[in-house]
Amino acid sequence: MKLEIPPISRTTLALYAGASGDHNPIHIDLDVARSAGLEDVFAHGMLSMSYLARLLTDLVPQERIRSYSVRFTAVTPVHARPTCTAAVREVADGLTRLDLTMTLDDGTVTLQGQATIEGEL
Repeated sequence: MKLEIPPISRTTLALYAGASGDHNPIHIDLDVARSAGLEDVFAHGMLSMSYLARLLTDLVPQERIRSYSVRFTAVTPVHARPTCTAAVREVADGLTRLDLTMTLDDGTVTLQGQATIEGEL
């Protein structure tokens, strides 16, 4: 199960900042990112997390999702092309447990997570 995301653009970051209210300049201002020792801005963590959630809701209706959690392992830079994947870890007691991952083209894993859904896929 896979979801390929188009490249993260500066427009995507600006629109997400407006929609979420998260205007942290490290995500939208190149000068601020460089002053922090970074080459460029990077995606909001919650934006990345929402892409994995989109994969989940593409797989099952939202009402079947019982839990969803992630661990941020690296930043998602502007222009990155993330791929979200889900793999079944276990099916037991009417629940399916999934391992979730967001990976960049260069193999960098930016998010690792788990979800539990009611029923089977």
